[in-house]
Amino acid sequence: MTEQLGFAAMFLDQRLGSNAKLEQIDSLIDWMRLAAIVTPVRSGETGRPPYAALSMLKALYLQALYDLSDPGLEEALLDRLSFRRFCGFALDAGTPDETTICRFRAALAGAGLLEACFQEVNRQLEARGLVLKKGTLMDASIVAARHNPPPRDAGMGATHPREPGADWTNKSGKSYFGYKLHIGIDEGSGIVRQARFTPARTADSAVADALISGDERAVYADRVYDMKARRHWLRAAGIHDRLMHRANKHHPKLPFWKQRRNQLIARRRAPVEAVFSAMKRLYGKARARCHSLERNAADFFAFLTIFNLRRVTLKQA
Repeated sequence: MTEQLGFAAMFLDQRLGSNAKLEQIDSLIDWMRLAAIVTPVRSGETGRPPYAALSMLKALYLQALYDLSDPGLEEALLDRLSFRRFCGFALDAGTPDETTICRFRAALAGAGLLEACFQEVNRQLEARGLVLKKGTLMDASIVAARHNPPPRDAGMGATHPREPGADWTNKSGKSYFGYKLHIGIDEGSGIVRQARFTPARTADSAVADALISGDERAVYADRVYDMKARRHWLRAAGIHDRLMHRANKHHPKLPFWKQRRNQLIARRRAPVEAVFSAMKRLYGKARARCHSLERNAADFFAFLTIFNLRRVTLKQA
């Protein structure tokens, strides 16, 4: 850790508060590039001097990594020396309370800066040769809204007054209220290269082109992404088309070769499902935390950033 923990740290055992996982993550990238992105929202021109923007940003990444609420993060920053070391808070310094954490996240969300940090981290990982570019695996997953769905007597397609960005979708004959996270991951490394966070009604295929980086050798996706125009575009770009075929009214049953091709593609794209499984089971991202689409999108970009960094450290172990 490059941050100074203050004068008191000189008298402590260097092993105190050590955390190998956080130390590996901290050494992966140049954090000052992220500091340059987020510092403008913490100018400190009015009011009391703010906490360092980079320390606050790292605190948000810890929150995503350990599935903490805002009060839980406030308590952990007070209680856990390893968190202070990672964020750069001195032993004798104050740490942000839950209101400060919430306001900082809102400021970043309003300026789209957590997505910018996600992109910057990916640029650094790519520069280190950690992005393989063999292929992109695309998929989307439903994220439940923070609030319970509107009651049935509110009518079909009703929204929640406190969460206007969430809406309805159907999957396998069942209705869901919330959002969708769309991702494109790098085949082999498992790094999430592209992502979009939308209302649940947004069709998976509608944002698919934004999940393609353009420098991968192939694109693997489920049958819902099957479009002639997309296949033509991929071939024109020199990218192998690995989109599964789907039946239609003219061809209600796929020929054997297309069925077999779909089976082979399904095996290759399976790792993207593991990302969503980990996201919901291990990181508590089955349900949104915030009240607006903008803030929830920022929260998920923070998660994807730390997910990528953690993914790299696990690969290197």
